[in-house]
Amino acid sequence: MNKKIRAHIFVSGRVQGVFFRDSTRRIAEELGIFGWVKNLNNSKVEAVLEGEKEIIEKLIEWAKRGPTFARVDEIKIEWEEYKKEFENFEIRYN
Repeated sequence: MNKKIRAHIFVSGRVQGVFFRDSTRRIAEELGIFGWVKNLNNSKVEAVLEGEKEIIEKLIEWAKRGPTFARVDEIKIEWEEYKKEFENFEIRYN
């Protein structure tokens, strides 16, 4: 079994208004990742991902490209200790 981990990511570029959050949620649910994703006031997208490290790395690789109309300029990843904080994956609006 893979090690469980938590990743806190910040994605910048053209990542708002291109279905980045919804696509992230859909892929996270397909992969069995828990956490959340939201838009920030500075035009970035922030997400917290919990699950097996190998699976989270797959979502991060996708996030480096994003959905069709996105343009990802940079992604920052902060690896953290797994907290088993979430029971699903959601889009947050605050």
